[in-house]
Amino acid sequence: MTSWRAEEQAIADLLAARHGDPFALLGPHEAAGGLAVRAFVPGAEAVRALLPGGALALECRDPAGFFEGFAPGAPRPPPYRLRATRGTESWDVHDPYAFGPALGPLDDHLLVEGTHARLYERLGAHPCVHEGVAGTRFALWAPNALRVSVVGDFNDWDGRRHPMRKRVDSGLWEIFLPGVAEGARYKFEILGRDGALCPLKADPYGFAAELRPATASIVARTDGFAWTDDAWMAARTARDTRREPMAIYEVHAGSWRRHPDGRFYTWDEIAEALIPYAVDLGFTHLEFMPVNEHPLDASWGYQPIGLHAATARHGPPDGLARLIDRAHAAGLGVILDWVPAHFPLDAAGLARFDGGPLYEHPDPRRGFLPGWGTAVFDFGRREVAAFLAANALFWLERFHADGLRVDAVSSMLYLDYDRAPDAWAPNEDGSNVNRDAVAFLQQVNALIAREAPGAVTCAEEASAWAGITAPPAGTGLGFRLKWNMGWMNDTLRYVAKDPVHRRHHHDLVTFGLMYAWNEAFILPLSHDEVVHGKGTLLGRLPGDDWQRFATLRCLYAHMWGHPGKKLLFMGQEFAPWREWSETRECDWWLLQHAPHRGVQDLVRELNRLHRTHPALHARDCEPEGFRWIEADDADRSVFSWLRYDGAGGRPVAVVTNFTPLPRPGHVIGLPAAGAWRVLLNTDAARFGGSGAGSAGEVTAEPSGYRDLPASATLDLPPLGALFLEPVSWPPPERA
Repeated sequence: MTSWRAEEQAIADLLAARHGDPFALLGPHEAAGGLAVRAFVPGAEAVRALLPGGALALECRDPAGFFEGFAPGAPRPPPYRLRATRGTESWDVHDPYAFGPALGPLDDHLLVEGTHARLYERLGAHPCVHEGVAGTRFALWAPNALRVSVVGDFNDWDGRRHPMRKRVDSGLWEIFLPGVAEGARYKFEILGRDGALCPLKADPYGFAAELRPATASIVARTDGFAWTDDAWMAARTARDTRREPMAIYEVHAGSWRRHPDGRFYTWDEIAEALIPYAVDLGFTHLEFMPVNEHPLDASWGYQPIGLHAATARHGPPDGLARLIDRAHAAGLGVILDWVPAHFPLDAAGLARFDGGPLYEHPDPRRGFLPGWGTAVFDFGRREVAAFLAANALFWLERFHADGLRVDAVSSMLYLDYDRAPDAWAPNEDGSNVNRDAVAFLQQVNALIAREAPGAVTCAEEASAWAGITAPPAGTGLGFRLKWNMGWMNDTLRYVAKDPVHRRHHHDLVTFGLMYAWNEAFILPLSHDEVVHGKGTLLGRLPGDDWQRFATLRCLYAHMWGHPGKKLLFMGQEFAPWREWSETRECDWWLLQHAPHRGVQDLVRELNRLHRTHPALHARDCEPEGFRWIEADDADRSVFSWLRYDGAGGRPVAVVTNFTPLPRPGHVIGLPAAGAWRVLLNTDAARFGGSGAGSAGEVTAEPSGYRDLPASATLDLPPLGALFLEPVSWPPPERA
């Protein structure tokens, strides 16, 4: 009887790692009159299959390690072990080709349809018990591949050992490898459609990775952390971030703190130091620059190759989970930077994943950004859009992140972004809108609103696109908040002017109020403003050191009094002189000097006022929360306005003087006569100021000014700001 024997060509293809359907060859196969068993065990001289009816000796068909045998009358068995021998050495292994599929038709259908919201639960490497045996289930999407193998330490990185089963309907490949446990290093060896081997690929769904420069994925779990933040997560679903205080401390985990020898802090060490520091300063949220695995430190994480892996620079992924859990226990939300716009061309990453364009758009005019040298996702391909959308949900669900700051949204929205006139492909009507990206952003924001209520998405977007924070329909993209890049650019341009010239640039400050409610804004003073030769916020200001510190304090008060949520990059809270670098920690030693401590104390006080005075946050995103007192005092470079909470509570008056001249006897209008308390004077001695300007209480007289029913005379400090609130409210005539 020879019909059960494998064909020579099939064996040759397997040994050459060219067999496209290994489960049709290896493992148990019912044959006429019994059961054929085949195995590939390199290094073995003899192999027996330990079947329920007894051990079956397998014949060596090829000395490279191919064995087969026939058991007459035997039924198909449950998973069994192979016993291999070489000389006096013997070892047992479960036959991975004796196991049935771990994925089902629904996985195929939802992937192809692009509606599998939690692909990370099915694809990637998952330690599990399958058919009664412990091991790891591997699954990968590579529809153009002729063959895919899992390679790792457990099989000597030999692509012949564990070729995967292809699910023809979807392009998914899968295999269960018994005995492979957490901590195992692995990659995928892919034979492309053209018959050429691709570079070994890290797992797009890998939950952990090696420390750079190594690039292997590591089998890890992210679903077993013992969270203690149930109350926080339950309360999050009912939060309206637009109506709540939001002062964000932006952090680069690799350079906030470093060990004296230059080593990175672990996630736990970051948590131990950062959380109490941020709480003490009164921030409401931490925002981490990308925590995904990335090969180049200097990319700051914005060139990720492991979208599901927390970077190994700070330890295993459960450390990041502990950090977020501890932040929630301390009352801090956590926002993670997320990069769906583009990805690097590193050989181990997503580029040309299965031999050609797969994750990237196949047309280089849409699939490549020349300015950044990066590939652009094919947002119109359903499987790619589902991969990204599920990744967003992964960080919100598995790691309890409270929001995502979406990087480089402008580059996604426009087909001609950063491209020469002849280097982009317009739509059929000649327009430049990337309609696939628009649909994707609408899809992911709708998904998050539905599956992670209360989580926020924040767009870094610098164009005039209308509807970034509108509901996801038409041109509305569905983000909850948007970085106000116009405010940032105009305000920093203004304060960089010599005070004598600021009168000619008054509109740089007032213009932002013309569009302040077109979107729901965050006011960002981010890492981008203190790198690449821009210096620091303090360093770019004119004048002597006293004027610089005073101007920075005035700028911060102006920002915290202005409509919009707040974001400040790490270190800028104590006014460093040196530009930020990812290669070293912040210049903490500066805090031994009083002017730097004064700025830090001011930020702490601004955050306290922001939290405790609803007028300073409750209507950040709505026009009824703001009224100019005086917008046109260009000659004196003074701005004054009122903030309201929209619910009849105490208003706050904000007055800023951007010249080094004290202004005694300055009159402003107010909404009520009576005593007004000075909540803040940025020139106070405790902040490093000269002690000039109004303090304590001032009296507003019932004489109107600028269409307001009362007026008060203030002493404005030089390069300083005042916050005031009524001692009694509502005023008697309105009580």
